[in-house]
Amino acid sequence: MNLPLGYRYSSVYAGIRKQQKDDLGLIVSGTPAAAAAVFTQNRVQAAPVRLSRQHLRLSRGVVGAILVNAGNANCATRTGDRVALASCRALARELKLPVSQVLPASTGVIGVELNPRLIVNALPRLVSGLAEGGFSQVARAIMTTDTAPKMACFEARVGTGVARIAGLTKGSGMIQPLMATTLGFVMTDARVAPARLRGILKRAVEVSYNRISVDGDTSTNDTLVLLANGAGGAVIRPKDEERFEEGVTVVMQELARAIARDGEGARKLITIHVEGARDNDAAARIARAIANSPLVKTAIAGSDPNWGRILSAAGNAGVVFEPARADIELQGMRVCRGGLAANFVEEELKKKLDQGECEIRFTLRGSGKGYACFWTCDLTEKYIEINASYRT
Repeated sequence: MNLPLGYRYSSVYAGIRKQQKDDLGLIVSGTPAAAAAVFTQNRVQAAPVRLSRQHLRLSRGVVGAILVNAGNANCATRTGDRVALASCRALARELKLPVSQVLPASTGVIGVELNPRLIVNALPRLVSGLAEGGFSQVARAIMTTDTAPKMACFEARVGTGVARIAGLTKGSGMIQPLMATTLGFVMTDARVAPARLRGILKRAVEVSYNRISVDGDTSTNDTLVLLANGAGGAVIRPKDEERFEEGVTVVMQELARAIARDGEGARKLITIHVEGARDNDAAARIARAIANSPLVKTAIAGSDPNWGRILSAAGNAGVVFEPARADIELQGMRVCRGGLAANFVEEELKKKLDQGECEIRFTLRGSGKGYACFWTCDLTEKYIEINASYRT
């Protein structure tokens, strides 16, 4: 993995988790980076989310370090704000940074008090362990119910050189983003002004993190940060922006798909294509309704080509369309034409649905140009198992 220049990473076990595995991660940019971020739209927001928003305003979009813990969401507690601020202040002293250039992030159980000393006492070890090669360690440290670390990278060739882009993320459950999901951190060594970075992130998130769902729940801690420190020498000029944004989008889509693929208890990744809607927003609403339908997700889990559930879910999306113009394909096989059953060999399709990836294509015939691609996963009994004992 060809990582962006100018960043160092570290992780340690601070004692936040019950299991003895790393639960505190750190990302540091040698030169404070231009930053853009999106956060949860849940009305209940964790203390790190509120503080990160404040720090980005105070620093005018400049970030030197991201401090992230797993095992405790630092949300809905009496001391959450104090814990987040104390952690940032202690790290700022260690790194000799303004406090406002430190962003905190947390993931884990909601409603459990977090002892700030666990984090503060671990910071000297965390800082001393900083290394350019610690990228995958941080990816592992922020995992909760994830079964594997999630990382992606890309090189965008622009007029002034190569912009290296790399991202890491976590997420397996409580996934239905409205602007981001779980925790995600994307770094580049290109130089990009904060205002332009915000536009790039907003557009890229719309076709990546905003296009996944595991269970229809939006977390209290959702945070996605994009950093650009300029250490690689490439400068993103207006004529380079499209190519650079392509690279950011590729990384973020790969991370988003990894989340959907690793949904709690999932056995199958589901890709949903909706085309022919009146606009892209309408297509996305239909795709999300299909993705969030427990009936669709359990049908795919059982390799049951029950296309009626897909049509029903689409009709429940709040989008006006004519069912008689709807066609549906599963694994490339047409199962519905004009809102009615099409001829297909059920046993053949069931075999195709046994594969680890499933494609649903919902098409509205007519003049509509709206299109959306969405990723989700099947719903199995294992999801209930995991979430029935998450705290214990």
